[in-house]
Amino acid sequence: MAWNSFVALGDSFTEGLDDWRPDGSPRGWADRVAECLGANRPAFRYANLAVRGKLLDQIVADQLPVAERLRPDLIAFCAGGNDIIRFTCDTDDLARRFDSALERVTATGAQVFVFTGFDLGRMHPIIRRLRGRVACYNELMRASAERHGSTVVDLWGMASLADPRTWGSDRLHLTAEGHRRVALRVLETLGEPVAEDWRAPLPEAQPSPWRHRQREDLLWMRDFVMPYVRRRLRGDKTGDGFAPKRPELLPLDGGQPAL
Repeated sequence: MAWNSFVALGDSFTEGLDDWRPDGSPRGWADRVAECLGANRPAFRYANLAVRGKLLDQIVADQLPVAERLRPDLIAFCAGGNDIIRFTCDTDDLARRFDSALERVTATGAQVFVFTGFDLGRMHPIIRRLRGRVACYNELMRASAERHGSTVVDLWGMASLADPRTWGSDRLHLTAEGHRRVALRVLETLGEPVAEDWRAPLPEAQPSPWRHRQREDLLWMRDFVMPYVRRRLRGDKTGDGFAPKRPELLPLDGGQPAL
C-alpha cells in the first residue's frame, strides 16, 4: 500500500507503556509498526500523539484536531480503554461518542484502523470483572468500524495476550513481548508481510507456588490498585503533565530495529 505517513492516536497502550527503550522512553506497538512500514518507504513519516491516561473525550479534543491538520495516509485510533476501567461506565454512551469521533477520523481521507479490547478472562478477578464491559464495547466498536469503512485489529482473539506474562507489573500495560505481538497482528491485518507469527505460543510457564502468587497479588494491590483508587477519588488525571512523544510527522531515525 502507498502509505507514506502514519499517525497514531490514543492513550498509554498506543504511547507504548511498558515497552521501554534503554533511555527510558516508551517504544510500543505503534513505533514497531512504523519502523516496519518505513523500512522500504524512503519518504515515510510518523507521528504518535498518544498520551497515557487519556479518556476518549480528551483524545478527541487534544489529538484528533492535530490528525485532521496533518492529513496522513494511515491513522490508528484507539480510545475508550481508560473510560472502561473507571468506577462507572455507560458503554452505550461511550460507543456513541466513539462513533462520532471515528466519523471525523475517517473524514480525513486516511485509511483508519481501530482495536477491540483485550480478553481479560485470565486476569486477576478484580480486572476480570471488566470483561463484560469490554466485550460489549467491542461489538459496538465493530459496528461503528463497519459503518465508517475502518479496519478492526482484533486483540480479543489474541490468545497469547491472555497470558499474564505478556503484561507488566501493573497488569494494565503490555510488556515488550506483548507490544511486539500486537505490532505483528497490526501488520498482518494491514496486509503487510511479516516474518514471525503472533500466534506462536509462549514457552511453557514454570509452576508458581501459591504463596508466591499471593504475595504478588498483595504487592500489586498495594503498589498499583490502591494508589489508582486514591487518585480517582481525588480527581487526579493520569495524563496531566505528559505530552505526545512525536507530535509532528517526521522521518524515522536511522538504525531503528524493526520488531
